[in-house]
Amino acid sequence: MTRTLTQRDLNRALLERQFLLTRKRATLPKALERLGGLQAQYAPSMYIGLWSRVDGFGRRQLTKALERKTVVQATLLRSTIHLVSARDYWPFAVGIRDARRRWYLRVHPRRAESELIAAAEDVRRRLADGPVRRAELVEPLGTELWNGVGVWLNLVRVPPSGTWEQRRADLFAAAEDWLGAAEVEREEGLERLVRSYLGGFGPAAATDIASWAGMAVGEITPVIERMPLRRFGDERGGELLDLPRAPLPDGDTPAPVRFLPTWDATLLVHARRTAILPEPYRPLVFSTKRPHSVGTFLVDGAVAGSWRYEKGRVRIEPFGRLTRTDRNEVEEEADLLGAFHA
Repeated sequence: MTRTLTQRDLNRALLERQFLLTRKRATLPKALERLGGLQAQYAPSMYIGLWSRVDGFGRRQLTKALERKTVVQATLLRSTIHLVSARDYWPFAVGIRDARRRWYLRVHPRRAESELIAAAEDVRRRLADGPVRRAELVEPLGTELWNGVGVWLNLVRVPPSGTWEQRRADLFAAAEDWLGAAEVEREEGLERLVRSYLGGFGPAAATDIASWAGMAVGEITPVIERMPLRRFGDERGGELLDLPRAPLPDGDTPAPVRFLPTWDATLLVHARRTAILPEPYRPLVFSTKRPHSVGTFLVDGAVAGSWRYEKGRVRIEPFGRLTRTDRNEVEEEADLLGAFHA
């Protein structure tokens, strides 16, 4: 008989796998591999995301890891900037490559693939002698064509740009030069994507995996069908997939207060099944009037308010009433996050 997982079971599974039930001790590459990477459009977000998840994390650790090339920033899942381990970069990039190219050609029907290939080859030649500033690469192409080049040529952000200390991410290198050539096939990359999602966000439906990766579900279905996965039911009668030995904490496991940065992937639509972001609060976190989401804090495993760093301290704005105990815990964690900023 198939076990049915409640929404609270799924919430606690997500928190555990995202290191949000307890901070974990792990090297940064290993942590990122277990988390499925971190979204990183805004440089401080990846630092704050790791601070909330990795025991003893300090800002310099991530900057040094970027400099040592054990972790890397690049446009990957859903064509957004992600921080991933160097080991995960090529499997992710190769696994999503075809889907990204089809998407770009569909959205930009005036662009011929031959034009994009030629532009990518030109940029590759200009990167042969080392990293180049974005402005120098964009100027002869224009912004739209430059964005397409990044789909046909694997590019990475090069430190110190895109770090806490220098937040403007405007220095690029060819991934082959920065990390070495790809040694992975598409099918292997797709399987790594499925494993990474389930390991960091599962149990989940196949559509959730595809949504996170920015692909059509039919592209990953053949991979899923040949993998030895556990299968569960949800409260709506749907099927959930999971890795064989992934943790499933009891739904009543206590969840501590945690602060999340802008664009934290746990709050995106692929994780709706976990109720980590109550639907009435979604418009308060994501709005078409803002270019980015707001920072949030969790109480009992769910978003309960927003935060911002201002005048040397973290200021909180609860979305509803907090108990005195919860507010004290939120304020204690806010003080720690304020010290991390300082």
